[in-house]
Amino acid sequence: MSSNAVVFEEWNVSGGRVAVARLNTPKSLNALSLEMIRLLTPKMQQWQQDDEVLAVWLEAEGDKAFCAGGDIVALYRDMIEPQPVGSDGGLGQAFFTEEYVLDQLIHTFGKPVVCWGHGIVMGGGIGLMAGASHRVVTERSMLAMPEAAIGLYPDVGAGWFLNRMPGRTGLFLGLTGARLNGADALFVGLADRFISHELKAGVIAGLQAADWQQASADGVVNQVLRQFERDSAAAKPESPVREHLDVINRLTDADSLEGIVAQLKAAGEGSDASEWLSKSTRSLGGASPTSQAVFWRHLTLARQMSLSEVFNLELGLSLKCLSKGEFAEGVRALLIDKDQQPRWRYPALNDIDPAWIEDFFL
Repeated sequence: MSSNAVVFEEWNVSGGRVAVARLNTPKSLNALSLEMIRLLTPKMQQWQQDDEVLAVWLEAEGDKAFCAGGDIVALYRDMIEPQPVGSDGGLGQAFFTEEYVLDQLIHTFGKPVVCWGHGIVMGGGIGLMAGASHRVVTERSMLAMPEAAIGLYPDVGAGWFLNRMPGRTGLFLGLTGARLNGADALFVGLADRFISHELKAGVIAGLQAADWQQASADGVVNQVLRQFERDSAAAKPESPVREHLDVINRLTDADSLEGIVAQLKAAGEGSDASEWLSKSTRSLGGASPTSQAVFWRHLTLARQMSLSEVFNLELGLSLKCLSKGEFAEGVRALLIDKDQQPRWRYPALNDIDPAWIEDFFL
């Protein structure tokens, strides 16, 4: 196996080539690092301009994860002892700035980008996957945006895609960090096809053997994926999010964030709560109230924004998160000291000074 953080290949097909990018740090669950971003971005830009590249295939090494999120341990070290990375600032500033450039490039790529989202897909992994034109999930896909638990907030374009989910599922998923299976991802619009992972080799062979000159590149990809999706119907799970949509909409209907969080907690702890609802709301008690408040306002502001405006807003928020301490404390408690006892600046939503939240948006 190559030691490169990202491995690049190309498949020769009729009429051109399919370019391949493979995240290649399976021991860290392919956590997205600044090195990986700096390998991917110029390659994607090159492929975008190369007329012989007809499509891009984005996957990951290993069976456990496509990408479990950003390399937050490296970001923690930079927050505690900032290290210069260049004239534009430290590692954290470079990471978020360049990550969002890459995410937006995928959204606007203009050619088919097939993302094989097998295994864990969280945070920065969803940032890579969300903008792809053909997002594939499998029977072992698990997607989530759990940033509030570490003092961050759902970013990587979440202000764009969470606002476009059915009902108020985007608000629910951002507050709770609830885990989605492949069928859930299809329902909320984070995936386009469900295909059994054991059929992956067949999908690749189908793309390589297809006649790319008889239809548009998008049409060729759809034809191949559609065939294997039909063959995967029996493996597709039920969608708990779809089943709980009315409950989610009812519980997230209140006149304040405090009211919504209180309703979610009470319902999750209720004797009649489903196992899924109880599990999905369990993290609310330990999440950063600051993160919840920032996310609440962010989602509202982003509702009428363009994609580029959302990324600009999120860049400002993320840079503030690097400097205001809550993010560092969340990572410390979860991954550094592992005491699972974060000392949040404000222990409850009702305690928060409005000026503290306002400063994130200045």
